[in-house]
Amino acid sequence: MEYLDIEKGQIPYRFEITLSSTVFTFEVNYNSEYDFFTVDLERDGEVLATGDKLVYGEPLFSYSADERFPQVEIIPYDEAGITQEVTWSTLSETVFLYVFEKGENNG
Repeated sequence: MEYLDIEKGQIPYRFEITLSSTVFTFEVNYNSEYDFFTVDLERDGEVLATGDKLVYGEPLFSYSADERFPQVEIIPYDEAGITQEVTWSTLSETVFLYVFEKGENNG
């Protein structure tokens, strides 16, 4: 399975990624007071989303069916089943942002 590698030591940081033949810019931020991550999304310089919180098992940007958004699901998930939280200690350790074609993830 493909996943997005989040480099926690560089947060806050931006990176470009191609999803379904479209280039997107992600910006990853961390709230140390409440121990959670957010993602901002841009496409062709246009801001599509800001502060979308990483929630375990929930697709990023799931609130939008807008065709400008990635046409894949990006879901924080722990394949080993060790945890069901996205925190500083779990992200990129046991929880990764897995990329699924829409409809491929069955829960």
